[in-house]
Amino acid sequence: MAGERAATLSDVAREAGVSLATASRALNGSDRVVRPELQERVLAAANKLGYTPNANAQAMARGSTETVGLLVKDIADPYFSTIAGGLADEAEKHGLLVMLCNTGGQAEREQKFLAALRRQRSRAIVLAGSDTADTVHTQEVADLLTSYVDGGGRAAAISQPRLPVDTVVIDNHGGAKALAERLVGLGYRHAAVLTGPEDLLVSAERHAGFEEGWLEATGSKPAYVADDFSRDGGHRAMSRLLEDGPEVDCVFAVNDLMAVGALAACRQAGVEVGKDLAVAGFDDIATLRDVTPGLTTVRLPLADIGRLALEMVLGEPSAELRKKSVHGEVVLRESTPPRS
Repeated sequence: MAGERAATLSDVAREAGVSLATASRALNGSDRVVRPELQERVLAAANKLGYTPNANAQAMARGSTETVGLLVKDIADPYFSTIAGGLADEAEKHGLLVMLCNTGGQAEREQKFLAALRRQRSRAIVLAGSDTADTVHTQEVADLLTSYVDGGGRAAAISQPRLPVDTVVIDNHGGAKALAERLVGLGYRHAAVLTGPEDLLVSAERHAGFEEGWLEATGSKPAYVADDFSRDGGHRAMSRLLEDGPEVDCVFAVNDLMAVGALAACRQAGVEVGKDLAVAGFDDIATLRDVTPGLTTVRLPLADIGRLALEMVLGEPSAELRKKSVHGEVVLRESTPPRS
């Protein structure tokens, strides 16, 4: 009826003829087992009164909610959204909700979200893209995670193993090195790297891996241009390379978003990718399906990475920190044809 107040837990206890504590244990979950006959009476009373258990009360009783916190740097980046999709699919199988926290690459926001997830008693936390050379920030995040885990939470990271939690480790260095070797094998000899900020470890690892592979195969280091780890950053970096950089026959952008920006810059400059210049990326994001020419890249199983991270936090805890390595696969497409 309009104006009627919602039924409370006290109403349910009174209707079932049990104590408030028994009603709470029956409805909100508890380590203490309620006798079957009392459980049935409480559930029948709750159904009769239209009572809905309070999620916060359930969390207090169980010690955690059915929520998994996922922290990403930029949900608009297909790299992170694909990881999030894989994790969310796996979470649904376990009856869990995913709370997505978009840090925007800001250290203070990452720390704020971690503290909030701990206060809200999230069952688990997964950090994706938290790699930075800022040792002060890394230690602050490590301290927050340690406090959360000591309080009964579970956590994992998709990054390099620099935090005190289980980690899905992507072999950025190895994937980029393998790409360099394949491009040299196709006949390219003068390369440049479009890289991100120096303090972004994923960018630094891919740059270093490509440089190592190129140096070993050709005896010379590739040139490089640094900018934001984004589509616009790739566009600016490629524009500068075309205007002022050395003559090159091959360009490696350290992620696919930068590569997409580089392709756009080439079109605007009248440079035909695949004929005048080769371009390659890293990640194999879904957006590449609509890119012409098809972009050579290093494919990562992004959705599987999200699922693997969740499996780590939901599985049996280990006395030792675990690392699961994920390797990329070089995929050659029309943007890097063999040179005659």
